[in-house]
Amino acid sequence: MTKYIIISIAFAVLTSCGSKESETEATSETPNENMVELTDAQLNHSEIKTGKIEQRSISSLLKVNGKIEVPPQNLVSVSVPMGGYLKSTKLLEGMHVSKGEVIATMEDQQYIQLQQDYLTAKAHFTSIEAEYIRQKDLNQSKASSDKVFQQAQTEYISQKVLVKSLSEKLKLIGINPDNLNENSISRSINITSPIDGFVSQVKQNIGKYATPTDVLFELVNPADIHLSLTVFEKDLDKLFIGQKIVAYNNNQTSIKYSCEIILISKDISAERTVLVHCHFEKYDKSLIPGMYMNAEVEVATNKAFVIPNDGLVRFEGKQYVFIETENKKYLMQEVTTQNNEMGFTQITFADSTDMRNKTFVTQGAYTLLMKMKNTEEEE
Repeated sequence: MTKYIIISIAFAVLTSCGSKESETEATSETPNENMVELTDAQLNHSEIKTGKIEQRSISSLLKVNGKIEVPPQNLVSVSVPMGGYLKSTKLLEGMHVSKGEVIATMEDQQYIQLQQDYLTAKAHFTSIEAEYIRQKDLNQSKASSDKVFQQAQTEYISQKVLVKSLSEKLKLIGINPDNLNENSISRSINITSPIDGFVSQVKQNIGKYATPTDVLFELVNPADIHLSLTVFEKDLDKLFIGQKIVAYNNNQTSIKYSCEIILISKDISAERTVLVHCHFEKYDKSLIPGMYMNAEVEVATNKAFVIPNDGLVRFEGKQYVFIETENKKYLMQEVTTQNNEMGFTQITFADSTDMRNKTFVTQGAYTLLMKMKNTEEEE
């Protein structure tokens, strides 16, 4: 009986050891899903190249956004100082206007009254001026008292001031007082464009009365439009006046506009942003005030580890590189990409991997990715 017990225990021990060895072998043979191995034939027929990566100077690209704006001196609101009814206009939004061009006609009875007052005051001034000269001569010869002369002088100065003030009011509404006489009195006046530019808004319709504070039209001189960018406070130290930038809009990303920073605001908003104003090197009429734009700014270069773009693959929304672990064996490892310049991309590993002593696939990374995924499908 004792012999049978010993044999049973020995068998159990051997069976247990065999089971553990089988588990160990099964574990060691479990393939790494991120590992790919090529045969000699596959390697010879591919364009895969390997090598060390090194640190290079690569520019950091700062991406910001903003919109096109017009300086206050290039945005003009047209109104009528005395008010009146809009009699006619041909303006439409987007229409070009030239400086001095008649853009509207206004009419009102107060224009008639102003012209009447001016001509009447001017006529009275002629007789008052003659009386003043006569009293002056009499006073000098002691034929007239000083009091009479002073009264004549006061009336003369008052009438002269009245004529001058009425003359300036006429100029204010576009009437030349030198050309005004009793035969040229008009109930209407012409409004002319003060700038060369475009109509951005038409705010009044024909027949409507406009007060002196009402804006009839908004005109824009686009020759000096600029780009206003919103930059976060943390990026301000990377920018300087005179720095070159490239701007584009989302509708036509292939068209780039060269700009230069001309002003960096000193006011930081509640969102910790600052406005940076840029000047377009060449004016393009397709650029409209209010249009949103994107901009890219090359900032100071830094030393960084870079890999050729052919050594980088994108899979399931992530970026990967291949590291040669053994001859013809490659490990796919995730990386974080940053700046890209002249065919090279800056990379970093999440686990602070030392990249200096590793051999990377620098060309043909997508070939390895396709081989890896095809192998998985076959399995």
